[in-house]
Amino acid sequence: MATTVSHKTILWGLVVVALFLFVMDIMLGSVSIPFDQVLRILIGQDTDNQAWLFIIEKIRLPKALTAILVGCGLSVSGLQMQTLFRNPLAGPSELGITAGAGLGVAAVMLGGGGSASMYAIRQLGVSGSWLIVLMASLGSALILIIILTIAGRLRDNVILLIVGVMIGTVTLSLISIWQYFSQPEQLQEYIMWTFGSLGGVTQSHLYVLGAVVAFGLTLAFISSKALNGLLLGDNYARSMGLTVGRIRFIVLASTSLLTGGITAFCGPIGFIGIAVPHITRSLFNTSDHRILIPGVCLVGTGLLLLCDIIAQMPGSESILPINVVTSLLGAPVVIWIIISRNNMRSSFS
Repeated sequence: MATTVSHKTILWGLVVVALFLFVMDIMLGSVSIPFDQVLRILIGQDTDNQAWLFIIEKIRLPKALTAILVGCGLSVSGLQMQTLFRNPLAGPSELGITAGAGLGVAAVMLGGGGSASMYAIRQLGVSGSWLIVLMASLGSALILIIILTIAGRLRDNVILLIVGVMIGTVTLSLISIWQYFSQPEQLQEYIMWTFGSLGGVTQSHLYVLGAVVAFGLTLAFISSKALNGLLLGDNYARSMGLTVGRIRFIVLASTSLLTGGITAFCGPIGFIGIAVPHITRSLFNTSDHRILIPGVCLVGTGLLLLCDIIAQMPGSESILPINVVTSLLGAPVVIWIIISRNNMRSSFS
């Protein structure tokens, strides 16, 4: 009972931190908005400054909500990958799944002529949104299927990780060839997409991204008990009456939707998928996915909001690519966790 109370206390603490960072993300930027005015606008009350109202409703609120969706989705994807492959270094970016989603987006942006630019697709409304989500999800699913097929013949997780990196490298090479033969306008827009951004999701497309992430997270929550069984090996999972093939398919669908949908709208965002699960395990000191899944959602949300605050550099008109901030912040965190905690490998055995 004491452990359960402790976990609940940590979860509520993370909720408070995430709410604080959410408000700070909306307050801070090139234009600072007072705290009381932010709260008034968020709860639907009138404000005398219409410029603040426009900034919050049209720019900062959608961006902060996008940060929540991205933080939850990528963190859960990384947790599922680490469990499925029983590898502490597995993640959407490291295994080439993000590159696969990028290949799907490249097929739309670089393969359809000038009319297939991201701007033109977004002008189509919801239909265009589902097109890029579908192609990105199919690209990530293709890479994940290849890795799962190879995983059945390899017993060494380190070798599997190297294979995943090589597959991602080949995928990026194919994208580079595609870029080489593309028009300059298409190439410039695709390169800007690769930097990663939380501000490119409009209000109308936020519903599409939200629906995709919600469905992917639902699949992950449903399979939380099965993921606990996978940690102990396929034979143990079968002894519990679980169908390993069905579990892998659910994890495949969830990870592909989460990684594909997020990458399609926000570009490739590194570090979150690999680091957040380790941070969460360190906080909760457990391998129970019924606790880890909501935990990584909250930690990932707080971390993405913090990265977004840093990226928009309060008081400055410059906005850094979110992928740069997550990488700079994430690498030292991962190194610190590896050095300070020696129980990473035991969490996957």
